[in-house]
Amino acid sequence: MIATLRDAVRTVVPDMNDRHGPLPPLMILLTVVTGLVDAFSYLLLGHVFVANMTGNVVFAGFALAGAPGFSITATGVAVAAFAAGAFVGGRIVSSFRSHRARLLQVALVVETLLVTAAFLVAEVSGGPIGAGRRYLLIALLGLGMGVQNAAARALAVPDLTTTVLTLTITGMAADSRLAGGAGAKAGRRLLSTAAMFLGGLVGALVIRHGHPELPLLFAAAALATSCGIAWWLTRSDALWTRPLEKSGPTASPRTL
Repeated sequence: MIATLRDAVRTVVPDMNDRHGPLPPLMILLTVVTGLVDAFSYLLLGHVFVANMTGNVVFAGFALAGAPGFSITATGVAVAAFAAGAFVGGRIVSSFRSHRARLLQVALVVETLLVTAAFLVAEVSGGPIGAGRRYLLIALLGLGMGVQNAAARALAVPDLTTTVLTLTITGMAADSRLAGGAGAKAGRRLLSTAAMFLGGLVGALVIRHGHPELPLLFAAAALATSCGIAWWLTRSDALWTRPLEKSGPTASPRTL
């Protein structure tokens, strides 16, 4: 328990001389954003995720089978938008790979603009979201989350992918001392899981209390804050800002 707590503290208050420097707490904040955005999309845009593509692939199967409440069009738009966002994110990675803070900052600028635009669309709607605005919101949010995922993949901070928890939870269980492992990084993995849970919880609560646009406002505010921090970090030339030896498509599966 003490080791887990120590690891969690090191994640939130990282060693600036560590290979990933100040990136872990930023990745945690982006994981909260994922929970907020997916709460909005699933609860208000018709059982579709804009960050969790695994869920969307399954939902597409449900829709084709005729299960009520699922739309093959909505899931198709989400997957296509996410892929397009990942492509944009890949271009950003290619252009700014030499400095990880600049890479993150540019990706966050793009994502902040997209999520803010989605918030404005939701705010203008003012009532039930029609089909046209629904697909526009899915597209804007899917693009943003695709950019975020591509940047997080290139940064490759272990156990902090910001959008996927499958391997994180697997690592917590499989590497635990009870399973015969060393119990390493349990605190970081718990934080990542808790961050997405918190985003989903807050998003669902404000929606249920009659404020459907607030998850996007909170997400945009968190992204703008992260963007400002990343901009400040671009001044650094510390070791953590340098590209990893194996980043992007060649990154170790353990980091993804």
